[in-house]
Amino acid sequence: MTIQTNLTDPLLTAEHWMEAGRAVAIATVIETWGSAPRPVGSHLVVDGDGNFEGSVSGGCVEGAVISAAIEVIAGGKAQMLEFGVADEMAWRVGLSCGGRIRVFVERLG
Repeated sequence: MTIQTNLTDPLLTAEHWMEAGRAVAIATVIETWGSAPRPVGSHLVVDGDGNFEGSVSGGCVEGAVISAAIEVIAGGKAQMLEFGVADEMAWRVGLSCGGRIRVFVERLG
């Protein structure tokens, strides 16, 4: 898995990847509560090889979101993910800031 760093706007990255024929999924923060690491509207784009650009949590839950995005690219349905300190998953993936986030992951194109 490689971090894509040559473009800073994940939406532009997604556009370039799609133009190059790559399968792409986008994760978008759609709701936050309390002390959330990234605001609503933040994006993370992922290609089928696990390359990514952007952030939905400042690094706290990116690994779980990238895994979900790869599943979505592989033919799964769009996914709604929710992370917060009350969830065992959130502690396991590192969201311990006291807030909650809801992230929608869908395939583009």
